[in-house]
Amino acid sequence: FDEKRYFRKGEKPFMVSLNGVKLGFSVCEDIWHPDGWERFYALCGAEVLININASPYYVGKYQFRESFLKARAQDNLAYVVYANLVGGQDDLVFDGRSLIIDPEGRLVFRASAFKEMVKTVSLPLEKVKSKRLMDLRLREKRLDCPSFLELQDERALPYLEGEVEGELAEEEEIYRALELGLRDYFFKSGFKKAVVGISGGIDSALTACLAVDALGKENVVGVFMPSPFTSEESKKYAFELAENLGIELLVYPIDEVFNTYRRLFESEEINLAEENLQSRIRANILFYLSNRHHWLVLSPSNKSESAVGYTTIYGDMAGGFAPIKDVYKTMVYRLARYRNSIKPDIPEGLFVRPPTAELRPNQTDQDTLPPYELLDQILSLYIEEGLSKEEIVCRGFDRAVVEKVLDMLRRAEYKRKQAPLGTKITERSFNGDWRMPVINFWKG
Repeated sequence: FDEKRYFRKGEKPFMVSLNGVKLGFSVCEDIWHPDGWERFYALCGAEVLININASPYYVGKYQFRESFLKARAQDNLAYVVYANLVGGQDDLVFDGRSLIIDPEGRLVFRASAFKEMVKTVSLPLEKVKSKRLMDLRLREKRLDCPSFLELQDERALPYLEGEVEGELAEEEEIYRALELGLRDYFFKSGFKKAVVGISGGIDSALTACLAVDALGKENVVGVFMPSPFTSEESKKYAFELAENLGIELLVYPIDEVFNTYRRLFESEEINLAEENLQSRIRANILFYLSNRHHWLVLSPSNKSESAVGYTTIYGDMAGGFAPIKDVYKTMVYRLARYRNSIKPDIPEGLFVRPPTAELRPNQTDQDTLPPYELLDQILSLYIEEGLSKEEIVCRGFDRAVVEKVLDMLRRAEYKRKQAPLGTKITERSFNGDWRMPVINFWKG
């Protein structure tokens, strides 16, 4: 969506006649508009409208995409061939799912999601001619049309029916999007391995699974960094996860470094500064390994925590890439369940133990935050759906809780501005869709 910064707009249409079949080409959002290039090409006699695209993914987008492409095919009484990119670039992932729609608005071909493929499909063009004979819409206008570029292809090809790939369940679709986004970021950036801090929690467990599935277990290293507040339960889960995934697990206790800092600052109590200090010590270890071995540090920070600032800047939110950055905590659990349905690598206990950062004795996330089921609903209504505070309260949510969540969201803006990239899976991610200033007194 930044093309105008770098490219000059084209000056004339691109129309080709291949063996007498007239084709009209458009790019990306050209096809969004009912009276755009597709209508022009159809009025000039084009029977096939080809749209080349790099349409980034988010959950639910492809259903919307198919619905307006069907309208273009029906309105213009032509085949619509929609060719979409597959792969990851920075925070975006492109899901492919190229498709063909006939003049009646029926889907006759859909490619796989998140997978490159080449398919040949035969189009019975007599359907275009018969539909146009019976419909006056494309015969009423007359345009001064440029000539078509004439091309010939003498190959004799067999008639090949199109296949429509089925839809994916939401968890599988999101998991595959995250996997592809991480894989392309890693390999296109030229890293040797990825390193993940394994805490014994659900976020780092899902991040490690994504890394293994995307990069191969031989390219993933886990690091367990226990503090004085790390439970035996967390240690057990961390070692169990690493063994199940078949990855190397390095162990660096941080007790001595942590106590050195406390002596330096004459710190006798465990307050917020001491909690965050542990997280930052761990980040230093991970980035040392990154510098030493050219490994990519993967941050396990999720969208719920990032939204309300329940994450340590230069600590657990630091990294070269954050695979689950745009994933709400409730979806983290759903994705972990999905991953375990394929291969049960995540210890079952992680699904039932209360979420905890383990930065002070007997700590749980719900000491500070509303339950994630409630928190995620409020965040989604405000961020994705754009509802105001009053509108959310009118949905039946407690006013005090809504005000607390939105206040935390505003105050955490400066942290999010300094967070690493992570794959976008929602309509409004914190990467580029959430355009909020850091200094902001708006209380709506």
